[in-house]
Formats: sequence, structure tokens, C-alpha cells
Amino acid sequence: MTYEMQGPMGARTVINGRLVDYFAGCGYLGLQNHPAVRQTAVDALTTYGLANSGGFGSNHPIYHQLEAAACAYFGTEKMLYFASGYLGNAILAQGLRPRYERIFIDEAAHYSVWDGARTAGKPLYAYRHLDARHAAALCQKELQAGERPLLMTDGVFPVSGEIAPLPDLAAAIRPFNGLLCVDDAHATGVLGENGRGTLEHFGLHDDRCYTCHTFSKALGAYGGFIVGGAALIDELAAHANVQEGASRPPLPAAAAATAALTLLHGDDSLRRQLRANVAQARAGLRALGWALPDTPVPVICLEQRSGLDLARLQADLFDQGVLVAHSTHYTSVPAGGALRIAIFATHTEEQIARLVAALEAAIARETAAG
Repeated sequence: MTYEMQGPMGARTVINGRLVDYFAGCGYLGLQNHPAVRQTAVDALTTYGLANSGGFGSNHPIYHQLEAAACAYFGTEKMLYFASGYLGNAILAQGLRPRYERIFIDEAAHYSVWDGARTAGKPLYAYRHLDARHAAALCQKELQAGERPLLMTDGVFPVSGEIAPLPDLAAAIRPFNGLLCVDDAHATGVLGENGRGTLEHFGLHDDRCYTCHTFSKALGAYGGFIVGGAALIDELAAHANVQEGASRPPLPAAAAATAALTLLHGDDSLRRQLRANVAQARAGLRALGWALPDTPVPVICLEQRSGLDLARLQADLFDQGVLVAHSTHYTSVPAGGALRIAIFATHTEEQIARLVAALEAAIARETAAG
């Protein structure tokens, strides 16, 4: 079945003409449809139009305001803002190119990590998923005398919901004077005391660790970005294929991103509510027989179990007014596929309870039919 969204993205939306509880996608903080974020985008559209078309249009107050908001939120000096979060890994791999000779990547890393790494033109090696010891062994085996590694990984994997063991990975490459680059698309705004991502989640303060981010998931807007010290951002811009005059995301999207960051910087209630919702959902789904780790990640992966047809479970849930994703061919999908459940800060306790009850009923019907 094809599922078409016909209403605003949110915890309740219209799919195929029906109002349903929505547990898919990546709108973890519910900002895509937040009134302040929407209104800021509308105001920017009314005042400035849709696109800047590059050139001098890239030097615009909207972009300056976004950089100021991002630097305030992350506690940094400068930001590089670009058309899509997908490009972040390429910018890191290219921009840091003078500082390493070989690249080592988690075998389950997102397509954007692999594609970005390839643009650097350096030898690539895959280490076993989440296995820092194997990464260290590969470095020992493949690096020539004096060579340095670049290790690349997702911070949070998009379907499995696993968190990369960043402290162990950083330790694995430290003897080789290596660099660690993390795609934090599914961690930005969510993990860490201030929502700054996986480095903050682990309390990892290492000037050889770098992250790229996106506005299109928890932050509710659009575009990719990297924040850091002025020297780092200048280095990335100098060595990567990024030009200051290149077209950036549309002005309304940039304005929306500013509103989202400003809102989160002054109020952590959405993040606290998200964590409470995640804890409720994990506990309820764990009671149905899945061994789920106790993490704040809002992506919950229900792996294939004997006697269950996940596609039929998804269809049954939709019949009950609940939509979750069924993943079979994507990065970090477990063998046999999985139901991917995304929890939002805007889900209510009642919605999460309905999700668990609906899944319990669907499992009972599936088991009886089998």
C-alpha cells in the first residue's frame, strides 16, 4: 500500500484521507508545524520572496540571523549553511582532506556518509557496525607509516536507532592521530543536555571530532549545516567544493530554522517532553516482547520476530488509525526488516498508549491467523 500524507506533518495528520496517529518520519520535536516556526517562514516569504538565487543574495540578513542563532545554540563562532544535510559528509571529507590519508566507515552508515566520503578521493574501508575494536584493527592493518585515518559514522542510525560508541571510536583512532566525523542528522536537537547531539550526549570534548547537522528533522526546517570555530569553518570552505556565493536553502526555510533554534535555546520543555514520551513508548513496546535499549533516542526499531509478518502488522495498525514505517531496504535495517517507530514531543500519553494497544491487538490477530 502507498501512504500519502494529505495534511500538515504532526503527531496527528491525514493519510490516504484518514486522520491517524502518525509515528513515522523524523519530526521529533514537532517543530515542522509549530505556530512560531510557520509564522516566521510566512513573514520571510512575504517580505523577501522564496529564493535568493545565489550571488549577492547569499549575503542576506536572514542568513546572518540564522548563523547567530545557530552559534548561540551550539556555543560556537561560525556556521556553514548549505542546501541539504546530505552534503554535510562530503563537506567534512573534502574540507579536512589535508589532515588524513585513508577513510574508515561504519559498514551500516547512511548513504550520505558513503557518498560524501567517496568525493574525497581517498581509499575507503568498512569496519564492522559499531565495532571500535575492528576499526582500530583495520587502522593498524591498512595505514602506512605516518598516515592518519578519518573515521566516519552516523551518530544515531536512522532505522535501528542505535547510538554510535563515539568515545570508543575516538579512542580507537587516537594512537594514529586520526579524525572522527559524525553525521548527527537524527541526534541534533534531541541528544545531549542542550540538544547539541551525540558528542554532548557522551560528554566528549575532543578537538579532533567533527559533526554535521540538518534542520530537516528535529529542528523542523530545511538545509544542512556545520558549526564550529571560525578557523574550522574557514578551512572547510577553503578545501571543500563550497563557495560563499553558492545558493543556500530558500529564505523562508532559513527563517524557520532561526525560529526553531531560538525557541529551543530558551526553552527545553519540548526536549523534556520528548524524552518522557520515548520512555513511555519504549516501556510499553518492551512489554510486548521486544528487547529495547533504554536510550532517549526517539527512533524505536522493532525487529522481525518469528511468526510475525511486519508488512501485515503495519497494515493492521493503519486499519486501527495508527501509521508506522515498515523498513526493509535502508541503512541500518536489521536482517528481516523492521517496524520503525518515531516518537514526537507532540504525541500525547493517550496516543502512545493507543499505539501499544493497537500493536498488541495486531500481534494477537497475526498469531491467531498463523
